[in-house]
Amino acid sequence: MSFHIKDDEYSYLVKDILNNKEFNELSTIAHHGETRLDHSLRVSYFSYKISKALKLDFKETARAGLLHDFYLDTTKDYKKMKDKVKLFSIGHPEDALVNANKLFYLSEKEKDIIRTHMFPIGFKIPKYLESWVVNMVDTSVSVYEFTRKFSYQLSTAVNIWLILFINLRK
Repeated sequence: MSFHIKDDEYSYLVKDILNNKEFNELSTIAHHGETRLDHSLRVSYFSYKISKALKLDFKETARAGLLHDFYLDTTKDYKKMKDKVKLFSIGHPEDALVNANKLFYLSEKEKDIIRTHMFPIGFKIPKYLESWVVNMVDTSVSVYEFTRKFSYQLSTAVNIWLILFINLRK
């Protein structure tokens, strides 16, 4: 795990999840250039901090944020591209909800947070402010992770484009 959190209250709220063997399998799955566990921790912790600052239900936000991408099956036989797109954009929140519900008690708010974290792509509109927080944090963290993974390639491409643009203007 490369994303470390030194916050005793947060750690206490999610320790049963982090101590779960099946959940920890997320540490073996690549996700945006990191592991799915690191991604989930980032989303959960930042959502927890924002919810706490806004005086929302930070406990349920932290727990559901951690479970939002709790899907493990990356070896399904997806023959068509549309099936892959469905799994990774629309289908995985339901898979995560099923997995989380098997191992942990989930409130209706936590279920909504997990189920709607891909809005608007997933078409399920969040019902709670905490769901909106996780939705926005997940999007922000995903963009951060993706651009960090490809930052060298992106900066190289921009530099080449600028050099060409400047030379063409001469």
